[in-house]
Amino acid sequence: MLELVQSGGWLMAPILLCSIVALAICIERAWALRVAKVAPDGLVGEAFRRAQDGAGAGAAAQDGFANFGRGQPLARILAAGLAQRDAGQWRRERMKEAMEEAAGPVLHEMERHLTALGTIASISPLLGLLGTVIGMIEVFALLVGEGAGNAAVLAGGISKALVTTAAGLAAAIPALILHRYFLRRVDELAVTMEHQASRLVDFLCREPSQAPGRAA
Repeated sequence: MLELVQSGGWLMAPILLCSIVALAICIERAWALRVAKVAPDGLVGEAFRRAQDGAGAGAAAQDGFANFGRGQPLARILAAGLAQRDAGQWRRERMKEAMEEAAGPVLHEMERHLTALGTIASISPLLGLLGTVIGMIEVFALLVGEGAGNAAVLAGGISKALVTTAAGLAAAIPALILHRYFLRRVDELAVTMEHQASRLVDFLCREPSQAPGRAA
């Protein structure tokens, strides 16, 4: 394996670096984009109970809502809506606008590093192709010096030149697949958070009724 890497030349170094970075990003995003971390069950119910317990509490309630928003992405969005209590009343439009504004930075954070992963998926094959082109140039330079009589030299040089292309594709294909997967994952979580935020608005802006249970 080491000999294969060495045969690819110096361009194998950035290709291997891209592979390592892509692997680190995938592990980090897989951990960060879990449902239990982004939008855990029961969070809407907890937000509803905090809203009921903090009714009329003034600045103390606002502080409680702010503290509730530190942690899960969904909690930060819900906290933005909870902070819109005005004169003891919940205003549907104000809550929705506040939640939409809070959702922008949250979604941006959820997409963190995915641009880098997509870039790796794009440049890895190009690095491999560049290595192959450089290798072929060296092969033809060797042919000029020694002639075309030595087929073993020609075949060996071409084989080494193609190593970087294979390495670039091996790095790019998983990176591209996982990049698309994580983008889709962010979209699914965004829909889930939007649904949960709408539930909280409906609970708080309707006539008093039984507190919600666990979030779906």
